[in-house]
Amino acid sequence: VQLVESGGGSVQAGGRQRLSCVVSGFFLEYWTIAWFRQAPGKEREGVSAISGSDGRTNYADSVKGRFTISRDYARNTVYLQMNSLKPEDTGVYYCAADSRPIARDAMRKGGFHSEMAYWGKGTLVTVSS
Repeated sequence: VQLVESGGGSVQAGGRQRLSCVVSGFFLEYWTIAWFRQAPGKEREGVSAISGSDGRTNYADSVKGRFTISRDYARNTVYLQMNSLKPEDTGVYYCAADSRPIARDAMRKGGFHSEMAYWGKGTLVTVSS
């Protein structure tokens, strides 16, 4: 199982960025995929997730209405479209995957399972004011 993020970079406040997470070793249909981020000096937090079984999505309150998670089965890729970026969105963004019910159940309850089974190495997003 491997997850590789890309798409990070520097952007001005109000701008947009699209992150990609290419997965290998499994098929998206059976896994919960989530994006997390970690800002300097802060704990890692869940940003968005998508369920492989039914396409249900979940967002942190801080990004609702601005971020959109989606998936492309043909490319085995999950995307995070980020619009109206704010300086507080700055951080390293990680893609994570888990096939266990605990991850799916956490998402269905509106949260995120912090101990996902597999993680990418992250991609840095810097939003300047």
